[in-house]
Amino acid sequence: IFLLDLNENDPKPVVLRISRGFDLTSFNPHGMSVHIDETDNVVYLFVVNHPNHGSTVEIFKFDEENNSLLHLKTIMHDLLPSINDIVALGPDSFYATVDFYFSATTMKVIEKLLYLPWSSVVYYSPTEVKEVASGFYFTNGINISPARKYIYFVDIADHALHVMEKHDNNSLTPVKVLTVETLADNLDVDPITGDLWAGCHPNGWKLFVYDPENLPGSEVIRIQNILSDEPVVT
Repeated sequence: IFLLDLNENDPKPVVLRISRGFDLTSFNPHGMSVHIDETDNVVYLFVVNHPNHGSTVEIFKFDEENNSLLHLKTIMHDLLPSINDIVALGPDSFYATVDFYFSATTMKVIEKLLYLPWSSVVYYSPTEVKEVASGFYFTNGINISPARKYIYFVDIADHALHVMEKHDNNSLTPVKVLTVETLADNLDVDPITGDLWAGCHPNGWKLFVYDPENLPGSEVIRIQNILSDEPVVT
């Protein structure tokens, strides 16, 4: 995992040292999210990990002085068989997108070939784990609004960006679905304006049939006023 300080004139990525005892040989990071505790400003880093084709969430505490990560805990659960992305809510709670119902590779292939809508979003805390949204084809990037009232996530296979209202019991209810003319992947939210930024794949077929002479390419889209009747996508 790298740290990049964009406040520097010539920023360069710095490798974050991870505390002893953590198995780096099987560390295969995927989605990430940060939570800053308002009481003591401790920075927690949540990382989706796929050790040996499995799925876990690793929680670290960031040591800014030493540019290092202290591993705190590993989270596994039956409702989290194949985690794609994550958005942290507190020091040990989060929402996660589950892109496959199955964890075995062969069954994952069959699941996607049959285009089964078995992908979901799961809420996790030490006291409660529950599925909060389901019936999707391939949930991917997920994030939260600046006021922490809405959850945004992508169904990449359905060209859809879903907006859900977050409730006090951490359940979600649908607000709207925005269709995008691309395969939206990861989501970021501007903390000031609330604009959404999505990294996207304009041609999904080229991702699977890779040709160095005809690269798949990528693009970034910006979504403004997502909650309005006419969001602006550029």
